[in-house]
Amino acid sequence: MLDMRFLKENPEFVREACRLKGVRADVDRAVALDARRREILLEKEALQNGRNRVSREIAGKRKAGEEPRAEQEEMRKVGDRIAALEVEERAVAAELHSLMLAIPNHPDPDAPVGDGSANREIASWGEKPSFPFEPRPHWEICETLGLLDFRRGVKIAGSGFILYRGAGARLERALINFFLDFHVSRHGYAEWFPPFLVNRDSMIGTGQIPKLEEDMYRCDKDDDLFLIPTAEVPITNIHRDEILRPADLPLRYCAYSACFRREAGAAGKDTRGLLRVHEFNKVELVKVVRPEESGDEHERLRTDVEDVLRELELPYRVVNLATGDMSFSAAKCYDFEVWAAGTGKYLEVSSCSNYTDYQARRANIRFRDDGKKVRFVHTLNASGLALPRTMAAIVENGQREDGSIAVPRALRPYLGGMTEIGTA
Repeated sequence: MLDMRFLKENPEFVREACRLKGVRADVDRAVALDARRREILLEKEALQNGRNRVSREIAGKRKAGEEPRAEQEEMRKVGDRIAALEVEERAVAAELHSLMLAIPNHPDPDAPVGDGSANREIASWGEKPSFPFEPRPHWEICETLGLLDFRRGVKIAGSGFILYRGAGARLERALINFFLDFHVSRHGYAEWFPPFLVNRDSMIGTGQIPKLEEDMYRCDKDDDLFLIPTAEVPITNIHRDEILRPADLPLRYCAYSACFRREAGAAGKDTRGLLRVHEFNKVELVKVVRPEESGDEHERLRTDVEDVLRELELPYRVVNLATGDMSFSAAKCYDFEVWAAGTGKYLEVSSCSNYTDYQARRANIRFRDDGKKVRFVHTLNASGLALPRTMAAIVENGQREDGSIAVPRALRPYLGGMTEIGTA
């Protein structure tokens, strides 16, 4: 959420930010509502002060034996007006809050302007593997080796839900444990294990609601609970409505969770296998930092993601997302895409975002700085990593002519020393 003062002082800037992100928001209405809210408060305060003054006069007249009928009638009218103003104040505040939630974060000046075609590759690493045979896509390999059971997954839950089996289930578990261990021991993140259900306030706090509510799984209308789309939601909300101490920052958290999203797209070649699913596993990295440190922390977060990709020996590229392709809440975002030989393209496995104080304002996460002033923190997060496409790339890049898959060195200790996954 934006600062109201900033919005009032920079309405044209905010309108341009909405245009760059492709979001329609009524900035002028928000400014007008804020002005009306202030008018109501001033009028209400003046009426209350007057009522207090007249009440003292009434008390004085009664003490003198007079019956202050005119003053009492005046106070009845004042009371009615105050009550009407309070009703209007609540309506104005509710509409203003709704409008403010619909205004996106403004993009960083370093973000390329445009839609996805304007995304800019800024780094790459590794050599694409070559094969003396035609590489196969992961869904064929996994079916042949019995790592995934697509048909029964559909029977159990429907399209977009994956049933892992045997070595495939073990590889999935190995990746989760490797990611957690790597980020805790190598990068110093503190591990959490969050609930997979969150309330509406949590979803509002990180920006999924109201913008993306239709893409979320709402599972209980009475309790208004949602299945999480990412561990970013519960982990960022750990400190909702809190004031942190200067010594607490920066906070670096990591967490595993299952993730649930409706937006799996239409059926077709881009949704086969593990490319687009409704439920998937992911290890998330979240940072809560001082505003003046968020730029540097964003670059460190990018490095942390690169480290784990290199450890898995996966060729990748880093893309600076354009204004129209980044998320509603992000100010700046890097996407990490790994090369998958059988699919023949790069697959996104992580988004690394700086939200500045946008989420902190929505979730009311603050800190007391060294001068004792209470300020909003900055929040950041990245996937470290999302598992479906990571597994797809490992399977496709590690495939051998005999049908087996080479296991990356980093995962072998998590698979009992296995160097390959074969048909046996």
